[in-house]
Formats: sequence, C-alpha cells, structure tokens
Amino acid sequence: MQRTAVYWVVYEKTQSAFMLGLAVFASQFPSFLFSPLGGVVSDRYNRYRVLLFTQIASLVQAAVLTILVFFTHYAIWEIYLFSVLLGIINAFDVPARQSMVNDIISRKEDLPNAIALNSSMVNAARLLGPAVSGIVLENFGAAVCFLINAVSFIAVISSLLLMRLPAFVPQRKSANVFADVAAGWNYLRRTPSIGTVILLLACVSLLVLPFNTLLAVYARVMFRGGAAVFGYLNSAIGLGAVTGAFFLASLKPGVNLKKVLFINLLVFGLALMLFSHMQQLPFALLFAALAGFGMMSQTTISNTIVQTGANAAMRGRAISYFVMAFSGMQPLGGLLVGLVSEYISAPNTLLAEGIAAIIIALSFWPFLKKDYLREEDRLELVELEEPGVAATPALKTLQQ
Repeated sequence: MQRTAVYWVVYEKTQSAFMLGLAVFASQFPSFLFSPLGGVVSDRYNRYRVLLFTQIASLVQAAVLTILVFFTHYAIWEIYLFSVLLGIINAFDVPARQSMVNDIISRKEDLPNAIALNSSMVNAARLLGPAVSGIVLENFGAAVCFLINAVSFIAVISSLLLMRLPAFVPQRKSANVFADVAAGWNYLRRTPSIGTVILLLACVSLLVLPFNTLLAVYARVMFRGGAAVFGYLNSAIGLGAVTGAFFLASLKPGVNLKKVLFINLLVFGLALMLFSHMQQLPFALLFAALAGFGMMSQTTISNTIVQTGANAAMRGRAISYFVMAFSGMQPLGGLLVGLVSEYISAPNTLLAEGIAAIIIALSFWPFLKKDYLREEDRLELVELEEPGVAATPALKTLQQ
C-alpha cells in the first residue's frame, strides 16, 4: 500500500514518467549499494535480532512519513528521502529474512516449497495492497495508506517475538568486514550455478521488471482512470504472481527449476508485448495477470537456486547479491524506462521490454542447461583426487 501510494503521489504532483522512475530509483537503489554489507551482517550476527531491528526501523520510517504527509506541506524530495531510508533498511532486512527461511525449515528437501509459499504470501500482499490502496487513495488520501502500513508493523513485530528458533551459533568473524564482502564476491565467481542465475536476474531487473513504473501512466492516459484503475492494474499483476507462486509451491522435488525459469521468462515477455498496446481494460488486466505469473518466477526461482545451492556460511552474502541483482538493477531500469518513454511513448517502451525478456531468455538458455558442479562439491572432488585416494563409487559419481 505504501509503495502504491508513493508512486501515485509522485505522479500526481509531477505528471512525469521520469519522476516516477526516479521514485523507483530512490526506493531501491540504496539496497543495491548496501546489500553486500547487509549480507555480511546476516552471516556474522544473529539474523533474528537483525530482522527485529529492521522491522522496528521500518515502523518508524512509515510512522514519520505518515506525520509528514498528514501535518505538513511536504515536497517531493522529502518523499524521495524517506524512500531512500527504506531502501537502506531493506538492504539489511532482506538477506536476514530470506536466510532465516532456511534456518527454520528442518527438512531441507521442503525448502523450495517453503520459499515458493513465502513468495505466495508476499505476492498476496502485492495483490491486495494496491487494490486496497487504490480505494484508500480515492477516498482518504495517501497519508492513510502510510498510517495503515505503520500500524501493520505491530503485527509483524509481535509475530517475530512469538517465534521459537534454533539457538544461534556464532560464526567465526574476520577482523575486516570488507574482506568478508570480497569473500562473498569470490564465492559467487567460483560458483557459476548461482552466479549465472543472478546475472540473468540482473538483466531482467534492469530491462524488464521496471515495466510497473509505467502503470500510473497507463491508468491515467491509456484507460482514462484514476487511483482505483491504478490499483486494479497492480492487483492483476499480484493475482498472476500469487497463482505463479502456488504453481511453484506445488512442483515436486527434482523438477528442473532452470527450465521453468526459462519458460516463464518467455511467458513474461509475451504477456508484456500483448499488454503494451491494449486499450480495453478487461483484456489489459488479463495480460497484466499473465505478466505477473511470468514475473514472479524470476525472483522466486532465483531465490530458491541461491538458497539451496549456497554454502551455509556464505548464504547471507549470496542472498545479498541476489538482492543487488533484483533491487539494484530495477531502479536503474526505472530511470531508463521513464526516460525512454518520454521519447517513444509508454506503450512502445513496454513493447520493447517484452522483446528484451525474450532475447534474455534465449541468450541465457545455453548456460542454464549446463549442470554446474557446486563449489563445495568441487573442493571435495579436489580432496578426493589427491594421490593415494582410492576411486570409490562416490568419487566416480561426483566425477560424473
């Protein structure tokens, strides 16, 4: 609700697609800058306490934003400032929260389904939030959206306080935090099974995912509506994303997730192309939902591959690079999309994004098909191949 309200307020005050892109940039680019540090914090310290701190900080941010909009004649730069603050908080929140999913799942074979169900919860919020936000914006204004968001953190923090987690086991810490950041980068380079997927996500986040930057333009110009239509478009995307999340949660263990990722990226691109020049709202909502279905897998499957493939000691840092790819490229893409749309129109820009999705999918497919050896498996293989070590059946399997 807060995100929808921020974007609507910015567009209402500026009537500029570029300023919308700048709003996306302000809210997400700080996550790109600080996520590596957030990953180190997640690996070095108690993730549960880190998460409690970030949620309390988010509550304070939403509460102060509410006061600002309720009681002052605010300027757009102040909205951007609070968006930047939230982006910094999220840089520490997401690595800790995503890593904690792995900590609380006792049967690791259930982890992909748990991540998919977690995504369904997130996307259910994406479905309901914009729809409710559109109604609230029409009738009560943006400040009430911000207030509801602030109050909601009481439930979040209460839930965290009721959780019972395994005892925290401190990891050995190096003296230099930046050395830990560098170690995370080196681990990613040596583990192409994770690095390739994160690179694909970065390309999609830069060139395709920022399509939602233009939804306010579609609501106002293409469909001649107001905040309610804007909410409907966002909710249609959320509905498709929820459907996609439940689809992924239903997949049986052993399914080739990279193949599913490839197919859904093609679906995503095709849906954007069909949506781009659609002028009938019902059909536009249908294609928006289809785009949400394809879009959701980009983050959920990438997240699953990173969490299941990363070494436990590196999981927070691996997720931080996932956050960089997802949250860091989108604001740059938002600026790009906002700027390009000023020259070639919003529909043509969205059409180009759909074509870009298909090109990215076809370009990465040869790499996705490869069966890379995980970094820890490679190290084990090196140890087993030392002179004098017998070629056991396990070694032969690992070599294959």
